[in-house]
Amino acid sequence: MDSVPGVPCWVSLTVRDRRATEEFYSAVLGWSFVDSPLGPGFRTATREGAPVAGFNEAAVSWQLPVRWTVFFSVDDADRACERISERGATVAVGPLRVGEGRAVMAADPHGAAFGLWQGELPRGWEVGAGHAPAWLQLHTSDAFAAALFYGEVLDWTKNPSHGVSYEEQQDEVHILVDGETVAGLRGGGVEAAPDPQRRTRWDVYFRATDIDAALAAVEKTGCTVVSPVQHASHGRFATVRDPDGGLFSLLGP
Repeated sequence: MDSVPGVPCWVSLTVRDRRATEEFYSAVLGWSFVDSPLGPGFRTATREGAPVAGFNEAAVSWQLPVRWTVFFSVDDADRACERISERGATVAVGPLRVGEGRAVMAADPHGAAFGLWQGELPRGWEVGAGHAPAWLQLHTSDAFAAALFYGEVLDWTKNPSHGVSYEEQQDEVHILVDGETVAGLRGGGVEAAPDPQRRTRWDVYFRATDIDAALAAVEKTGCTVVSPVQHASHGRFATVRDPDGGLFSLLGP
């Protein structure tokens, strides 16, 4: 199934110790893992048979940092890379053939890493639906500049279903598709800030039915709860660190 161009279409974690990392996410979020059609070194996390996220050993094979990456679908990875470079941002890897598709790893002008994907995608994956990420949020120094950058790189103006809105209460720019929010861009991030909550990066939120039980499972594995539970309009959340050092957030009711 081809995704709508310009929309977040997948999230993937680069890992070093695949076995320990899979055991962690299985214990905390109840995920199972299967081999991915993308090839050796790639795995797909599932919940109740539905795809949730990708795992890959690119932290070793491509010498990339351990992190969660948000991928956006594109029709033409080469043209998107040209737009990235033209706007003073960085193409780190690609376009690289992966399975039947093409992948790009890049960083926006403020240093936040993101990915591009040209090709077929898992069926049934959509932000906020099922067991896919409940929310995606960019921490950046200038949310409006970031919205302009991503809009130009992903060519949002060509698709009338795309749009942005400003949420004054949260001081956040929201990315919209057909009127539905798929991600938020929040200002105040600082590149290489010591506090991971303020660091410039894309943050992936996974839904936990019982966030207190999930956080207890994190600590039981010996991993770290980076921030205390906080309250937001979309629920209670906390940021945690997995065994390899990857940061993500748990979102509860």
